[in-house]
Amino acid sequence: MTADAFYRGRRVMITGGLGFIGSNLAHRLVTLGADVLLVDSLIPEYGGNLFNISGIENKVTVNVADVRQASTMNYLVQGREVIFNLAGQVSHIDSMRDPHTDLEINCRSQLTLLEACRHHNPGTKVIFASTRQIYGKPDQLPVTERHLVRPTDVNGINKAAGEYYHLVYNNVFGVRACALRLTNVYGPRQLLRHNRQGFIGWFVRLVLENKEIQVFGDGSQIRDFVYVDDAVEAFLAAGATDTVNGEAFNVGGEEHISHRDLVKMLVEIAGSGRYTFVEWPADKKAIDIGSFYADSSLFRGRVDWKPSVRLREGFARTFEYYRKHLREYVPQ
Repeated sequence: MTADAFYRGRRVMITGGLGFIGSNLAHRLVTLGADVLLVDSLIPEYGGNLFNISGIENKVTVNVADVRQASTMNYLVQGREVIFNLAGQVSHIDSMRDPHTDLEINCRSQLTLLEACRHHNPGTKVIFASTRQIYGKPDQLPVTERHLVRPTDVNGINKAAGEYYHLVYNNVFGVRACALRLTNVYGPRQLLRHNRQGFIGWFVRLVLENKEIQVFGDGSQIRDFVYVDDAVEAFLAAGATDTVNGEAFNVGGEEHISHRDLVKMLVEIAGSGRYTFVEWPADKKAIDIGSFYADSSLFRGRVDWKPSVRLREGFARTFEYYRKHLREYVPQ
């Protein structure tokens, strides 16, 4: 059965469903005919945004709830055949300023969800959104799943713990689960309000507002990027097969680009904005991992997936979306 056919009529839940990746996943699942429940706390500083489900609001069910609430999760997981677990705190800087909140959201909430599944829906399948940040500073490039997990910040530690909870519940309790270690995902419906959830959304906003991007250092650090539609297809593929259960997989892009060349490309595509190079801020330099790009061949070997949207095309689509809807993402 293809992933497309697999989701027709299937009861699916997305935690963090009003956020960036979650809402794009919801749009795709609606087109596939799935029964979609979105769970999101709508905490203002995070990525949840009701506008993200514009056009499908009458085709999904939304429950505004915090995944840390056990009684709520015990109820919501019931009957859901696939759970895409995307709720989380993703700011590395915030995790260093407020480590206890990061622990609550990225560790305790994962246990709450998994315990709810173990006791109230043990037959479900859970796909966890992990991150390349758990590797820390790479020993070599590209980074494979055999690389040591050695985070450089609190967020990376807690995301690693959240990932391992899922794998343990798969291996010990039989709650089928896997984790996708995402590299830099970008595209429509991303948070633009502030710069603490990764640099790419902030760069997009500055370019659209014809402002200056500050590139730290000489801009030589290299990254890979995944357009959000490709990330969505990775989640769908993982949810539709059991060949990935009990493991963690890199999901990265095939194009590697330096920050210097990236900002040059963004300004060129948008026809606005500019950039300059500045000294590294001390708090960011302390947790920077240098150049990073992932080897995703393990995941591609298990499922029918590979990124299909090239960088220039992906950013062109991103700018087009925000030019139409910027007021929904940036305070006026």
